[in-house]
Amino acid sequence: MIRLPTEDCRIEDYTLTGTPLTPRAPSRPLTRTAFAAAHVVSDPLRERNPWDTRPAVDWEATLAFRQGLWNQGLGLAEAMDTAQRGMGVDWQTARELIERTMASARSHPMKPRVACGAGTDHAAPQDLRDAGAILAAYEHQSEAIEAVGGQLILMASRAFPAMGAGPEVYRSVYRELIDGAAKPVILHWLGDMFDPALKGYWGSEDVAVASDFVLALIAENPAKVDGIKISLLDQAHEEAFRARLPEGVRLYTGDDFNYADLIAGDGKHYSHALLGIFAAIAPAASQALDALAGGDLQTYHRLLAPTVPLSREIFRAPTRFYKAGIAFLAWLNGYQKHFVMPAGFQSSRDIVHYSAVFRLADQANLLADPELAVRRMRLLLEINGVE
Repeated sequence: MIRLPTEDCRIEDYTLTGTPLTPRAPSRPLTRTAFAAAHVVSDPLRERNPWDTRPAVDWEATLAFRQGLWNQGLGLAEAMDTAQRGMGVDWQTARELIERTMASARSHPMKPRVACGAGTDHAAPQDLRDAGAILAAYEHQSEAIEAVGGQLILMASRAFPAMGAGPEVYRSVYRELIDGAAKPVILHWLGDMFDPALKGYWGSEDVAVASDFVLALIAENPAKVDGIKISLLDQAHEEAFRARLPEGVRLYTGDDFNYADLIAGDGKHYSHALLGIFAAIAPAASQALDALAGGDLQTYHRLLAPTVPLSREIFRAPTRFYKAGIAFLAWLNGYQKHFVMPAGFQSSRDIVHYSAVFRLADQANLLADPELAVRRMRLLLEINGVE
């Protein structure tokens, strides 16, 4: 039992009820492509001036976490917003992360899929004021990723909305990037709930207009588009959008509220996955996808249904702070020795939120070692004045 604070400022006894899932490899080939977007583990002993300098990374723990995802049959979306790109992790660190991850993936027996985020975040905002500058910035990162064998995820860039770009600017940049990539790319549509600076992406604040534009962009050369990740937290929009995609182009759900139903599909269409929450719920995600591949929808929903309330709590508004919940669960589960994030990002959420995440993770059978989790939760509670 543990005493936890509640939303109405009370302290309540909580008794754990979960039966931890044991991580394992899938028993059959999966019928959905699933990328987990993983976080970066800080090295607090080497961290200096965390708000003003490059983050110090615990490379051993960071790569070991990725090995654990691969061992469960999941792919990896590397150096994405889950890894605090633009929120504590700079391009220089992200590039080293990509290089180390790709080397580790090559030696892994399961030969996992790894796709890596290419963006424009190494360039100063004042230097990204026209299409040519944005294209050059993307190409700089894309070349570094392709040089080590990574597949490109063309991350949404804050530079487009900042300059008030219209559809013609997006088309000129993305056309060059898509057509010039070594492998088919994954496009990235991240809503402003994840990053307010991305409001109006694709040149319109009208989601229907933006959808028409990006679908036309894909249709111009669908062979060079592996898929598109959509993170708008709108199930109806995603279902309508994926039904309009050219054959062979995947919809990678980034909907951390509705992923269970979207991945299961409607009988005709379904979504694949590129999700930050999959890094936090890997045993449930892997085993649910394994069941789905075997046609066992009942087991699929039994495993994933309890994870949805957990994910909704981690990704609650302000959604951009979800990264703290991902790292918190990694700490509770013993994948890192501390709860320190690049730029001190762990302070972006409060103790009531972390208490709710603890409860919901237990109820989803995702506290790997309950005794360790309770011990660490009590430490955090004490630091926050809860005895």
